[in-house]
Amino acid sequence: MATDNDVQDPTALRTAMVRELRDQGAIQSGRVEAAFAIVPRHLFTPGEPLEVAYAPDNAPIVKTDDNGMNLSVVSAAHLQATMLEAAEIEPGMRVCEYGSGGYNAALMAELVGDSGRVTTVDIDPDIVERARTCLNEAGYHHVKVVAADAEEGVPDAAPFDRIIVTAGSWDIPPAWIDQLADDGRIVVPLRLKGTTRWIAFDRDSSGLVSRGYGLCFFVPFQGAGSHTERTVKIVDGVVLRLDDEDLEVEVDALRRALHLPRIERWSGAVFDMPDEQALFLLTNEPNMALLHASQEAIDQELLARPALRGVPVLIGGDSFAYRAARPNYDMGSGFESGVYAHGPSAEDLADRYVELLRQWADKHHRRGAASIQYVPKPADVPAMLAGVLPKRHGTVVVTWP
Repeated sequence: MATDNDVQDPTALRTAMVRELRDQGAIQSGRVEAAFAIVPRHLFTPGEPLEVAYAPDNAPIVKTDDNGMNLSVVSAAHLQATMLEAAEIEPGMRVCEYGSGGYNAALMAELVGDSGRVTTVDIDPDIVERARTCLNEAGYHHVKVVAADAEEGVPDAAPFDRIIVTAGSWDIPPAWIDQLADDGRIVVPLRLKGTTRWIAFDRDSSGLVSRGYGLCFFVPFQGAGSHTERTVKIVDGVVLRLDDEDLEVEVDALRRALHLPRIERWSGAVFDMPDEQALFLLTNEPNMALLHASQEAIDQELLARPALRGVPVLIGGDSFAYRAARPNYDMGSGFESGVYAHGPSAEDLADRYVELLRQWADKHHRRGAASIQYVPKPADVPAMLAGVLPKRHGTVVVTWP
């Protein structure tokens, strides 16, 4: 148990953070553990209390815009450790980071050692200056800090053995692939139908193929690589977020459906790992999007609580269906998955949705079940399927072997 003295002792707090990251499974290797044990995280979070700086799941805010939206944060140590483990950085490697804060670059500098090289890039001059100052104070003068738009990469420092991206990216710019070594790896938080997954991609003959992925949250990219997702308002407090510009939404019909009594269907299949299940749903049905509801809309009983933070919704003309869960102690998790549906076609949509829930539970009920490929243009793109997600510079293909 931490004492009052420990709360004021950065070394003790850092040791406790590393121990907790180990217990959580975020740190798995001795080399990543050693890096976290050495780098003084509090020097990269000036103004924050020490206990805040060293909380494993805390992401201190660095900069916001005039509307209070986060433009830059120091990512949570848990997420940084997870992505660095996925990157498998070795001594002597050349590593580039897009989205700078300083702390992650220092961790990577420890991993590559004296014979390696780390370049960290940000488009915001304020963040670049801050990163340089923090790195210098912590003793990492050799890390190269660059002010640039990540869309163009850093050609004069390439090729890179590893590219680590620490901002939410809707696409993968050609420069990143061009500047990646033949046996290189990119770890990138990629937007997929309104959600974000960090994905560790290795090069192959067709582009990039995943070696692992996980749920994450990052501030979005600025500059040429920025992307505004399509949102469709149904009523006040109820919106759809769509990654597919071609998906037709009959707003008036869905508004009417919203005020019709809902039906419930229960799958008899387990409800757990909701993030993994959501990825399956979103990439196995072309008419899936994300449904979001405000607390006020929930309180008014327009929608159920699953929609509060965003839930996969199946849209069918004048009707819609979304995922639900209820207690069921016959299930390993104690919960059963199901569907709430509204509208004239609610029965049909609910049946389709329940079948997807059963497929996931029967065949893909595990972490990391999907294979994710990135095919750059002008490479041949597979036939259009639910898991084929067109991007600006290429196509993401999600399959479930």
